[in-house]
Amino acid sequence: MTPHDFQLWMSLYAATGVCCAIATVLSVTRVAFQLVREQIWQTTIGWRAWALLGPRIWWRWQKTYLLSTPVTLGIVAAFAFSLPWGR
Repeated sequence: MTPHDFQLWMSLYAATGVCCAIATVLSVTRVAFQLVREQIWQTTIGWRAWALLGPRIWWRWQKTYLLSTPVTLGIVAAFAFSLPWGR
């Protein structure tokens, strides 16, 4: 692998990391606003509900985060096609 190819791959990995970080921040923010709007702590009654609150929040975040996958793939693919690979 030439230094030029290495630089292109590192740029692609960095772009993917930035897109994933943005998706993470946005999904955490969305889930937090949903939880505050629904006032989840007032409707959680009993120890079972409190025990299952963490997995429910985790599952909600996972669904929200995975919705960003097509957008992330599109952005990273567009960036990859814009790089000069054929040198």
